[in-house]
Amino acid sequence: MSPSRAAEAAAALLLAVALLLLTACGSRLPERAFEPRPTARPSGGEPLRVGIITSATSPVGGQALTGPRDGARAYFDALNARGGLDGRRIQVETCDDGGSGVGNNTCVHRLVDERRVFALVATTALDYAGAPLVARAGVPDIGGQPLTPAYDTYPHLYGIYGSSAPRTGTEPGWGGVLYGGTEVYRWFAREQGARTAAVVSYNQAASAAYARLVTRGLRAEGYRVVEETVDFALPNFRAVAADLRAQHVDVLFDAMDTHGNVRLCEAMETLGVRVAAKVTHVQNWSSSVTRDYARAPGCRNALWATGASRNHQDTGHPAVREFRAAMGGRPLSQWQLEGWAAAMWFTDAARSCLAGGGLTRACVERFVNRPEPYTARGLLLPVRYERLERPPATRNTCLSVARWQDGRGWVSRGEMTRNCANVPQLGYRP
Repeated sequence: MSPSRAAEAAAALLLAVALLLLTACGSRLPERAFEPRPTARPSGGEPLRVGIITSATSPVGGQALTGPRDGARAYFDALNARGGLDGRRIQVETCDDGGSGVGNNTCVHRLVDERRVFALVATTALDYAGAPLVARAGVPDIGGQPLTPAYDTYPHLYGIYGSSAPRTGTEPGWGGVLYGGTEVYRWFAREQGARTAAVVSYNQAASAAYARLVTRGLRAEGYRVVEETVDFALPNFRAVAADLRAQHVDVLFDAMDTHGNVRLCEAMETLGVRVAAKVTHVQNWSSSVTRDYARAPGCRNALWATGASRNHQDTGHPAVREFRAAMGGRPLSQWQLEGWAAAMWFTDAARSCLAGGGLTRACVERFVNRPEPYTARGLLLPVRYERLERPPATRNTCLSVARWQDGRGWVSRGEMTRNCANVPQLGYRP
């Protein structure tokens, strides 16, 4: 199954933010034909090394990208407390790439060549420059966040949302084009009666490109679209807020970073502007909303989040309760839950191999590549990896939706496995 539009939105928006702020990109390794990969066989009862690469310290800001790492570590800690993987402890090796390509290459060399990790899990890298090396080494990368097109380009890399692309290692998607659906826009039109949408972006190439993609999807679903652009250096959010009111906007989308979103909400609050929905992405689906939007309670209570994983506040679900118990009293986020699910995915794959007689990288990948979709015990919408020669024209795609409410937090809207629609797939170049 290809990633949902909501999941792609999160990845594309974060990449846009990274391009806005990132100043040290580093050089990428050249793309080349991949050499035959070695087969790794962990020996005896020694710890099984697993690597996690995270842009923990980066221009995007401290703690912005650490959620998947923290969720994965919590899962492995809980697993080890129960005796490990069939008696073998999981030894987690982490590396902070600093958000740069040079740093990412350094992390890949350290974990793959020096520490000899069996696999990577929950990678969250702003510039995954080391992806060709990971693929060439045949190291499975399970459940990473697709902040770059790497997971739709290289073999042996498996992002948390799945992919239908050929992934030959030459170019992303199909001839450099990726595809995503319009399920988010369809949902707000169907469930909230939204007809007029605004898309706010910076006057910067990456932000503008993402805004054009959102605008295309909205228009494909029959919306009247109001396009708003603000100067990145000197944004006039009051003017945008005033125009939103004049245009009678129902639902608001953006191609901005969290800081820009907060400032826009504060301007809306000052002018008394209200919309039915201010749609945000999976990275902002966290308990920090109260603090971030402290001066804009009206806008805060219009925040909606969409994604491809079960709401981390859905305590009626046993897998969510297990995740929350392991996280203790820490502030929670959707990315932590997805990191937890990534670690579970790897563990389930490894356990299936042990049950079959031998833990090898090839066996782990056979589990990930099987035709049965993976759901992490209901935490993820069904994830599948397949290699289609041609992109699908339409997809039946589902969506996880939640709304923020003061005093209650993120409240789920509908069961995600039933928030589904058959929607067109639109092409774009990442």
